[in-house]
Amino acid sequence: MSAFFVFAGLSISIYAEENGSKKETKKEAIQQKEKSNPYARAKITAKIIPSANKTFGYEIIVNGKTVVRQPNIPALSGNEGFTTKKRAQKVADFVVKKIRNNEMPPTVTIKDLNSMNVLKKD
Repeated sequence: MSAFFVFAGLSISIYAEENGSKKETKKEAIQQKEKSNPYARAKITAKIIPSANKTFGYEIIVNGKTVVRQPNIPALSGNEGFTTKKRAQKVADFVVKKIRNNEMPPTVTIKDLNSMNVLKKD
């Protein structure tokens, strides 16, 4: 009977050690990701800017420094921006998300623009 208690106590202590090491491994993985991603905790903001012919573009500011200035629609030729501030903001938020995930450069494709419905004419 005492062997059963010792055995049960042993299995509980092994479980606690394994559980503790899993938590430590997860914590280390998060720290490594943050270390390899300089944007994980950066202050990133988007600012809508005026563009040609009463259209709109955006700027992305990381820790007080402008890192993207996009006065025209990315992936398309021409100088005009988005027809509304809301559309420009939608794409700017998409770019912020890419930067936050350390996707550099934060490219935007025509497929991305179509999926956000920002190219349709008014």
